[in-house]
Amino acid sequence: MSIKDNLLRIKSQLPENVILVAVSKTKPVSDLMEAYNAGQRIFGENKIQEMTEKWEQMPKDIQWHMIGHVQTNKVKYMAEYVSLIHGVDSLKLLQEINKQAAKHNRIIDCLLQMYIAEEETKFGLDEKELEDILHIVQNDKLQNIKVVGLMGMATFTDNQTQIKMEFLNLKSTFDKINSLSIVNYQLSIISMGMSGDYNLAIECGSTMVRIGSSIFGNRK
Repeated sequence: MSIKDNLLRIKSQLPENVILVAVSKTKPVSDLMEAYNAGQRIFGENKIQEMTEKWEQMPKDIQWHMIGHVQTNKVKYMAEYVSLIHGVDSLKLLQEINKQAAKHNRIIDCLLQMYIAEEETKFGLDEKELEDILHIVQNDKLQNIKVVGLMGMATFTDNQTQIKMEFLNLKSTFDKINSLSIVNYQLSIISMGMSGDYNLAIECGSTMVRIGSSIFGNRK
């Protein structure tokens, strides 16, 4: 199957309200252009330098999503163009994004990353940290960022029951935050689900899935 065929097959299966992020990390620009020419406009990368190189070479109507763990000292390299930052897991990082966005007179959309997995290696906030950050965002008037939703990564396991429980946990946190009206607008995005579990994630309420290998093939 070609990249185009894979992409169109997946898109045909996704509900209308679910956004597809094509995870293109480590893939050459030629592969991304094949997906672009098949209609894909949202690409996810996990290294800022690689994403910046691709942004420089590729059409400017692409939305670039940073899906990896972000170091504060690297934010400046993507602030000019990044559309959505998925893995915001601290107030310090949010403040740095706000500062760098202001330099480019932009508002950068962000997802707050929740810790939902039973793995030490995953990053993320707990519910109290999430509420604290949202209160600060509201009152501190961080003018150049907008928190638009939540993101979470399930445990890397074959146990579907556990994965489902973690996804539902994220969905219930999302619903709770929206019902509390901590921010004066509704969060709209729940980013959860990857190539191996995106159908389950959608069942559990995901509105954005990050799919790489099922589109581009396995990474070398």
